Amino acid sequence: MSSQGGPTVFNVNVRRSAPGDRAALARLAALDSARPPTGPALIAESDARILAALPLGSGRPIADPFEPTAELVALLELRRDQIERARSEGVAVRGRLRSLLRGRPTHARA
Repeated sequence: MSSQGGPTVFNVNVRRSAPGDRAALARLAALDSARPPTGPALIAESDARILAALPLGSGRPIADPFEPTAELVALLELRRDQIERARSEGVAVRGRLRSLLRGRPTHARA
């Protein structure tokens, strides 16, 4: 916290979870009275501490209730949306490429 009472500032890293994160995610979930993510998740960490996590499948975000994490959860949700959008655009592009390689038009011609 700044000496003038300003907002807390974190240097935050957003990344995908790894198998080595299971114990830390279980501790975070216990703090949040929640279940830990069972599959892949996005993680917000600062100073090697996981402060929030968002499952990439189903499930609710979990966060450290003793830290200001609302903005971190919003950041994780934004990143998840970016990943999902990129994935769906990639599927559409691959479908158009397959059609082109097969010699089929991808859209109706006027």
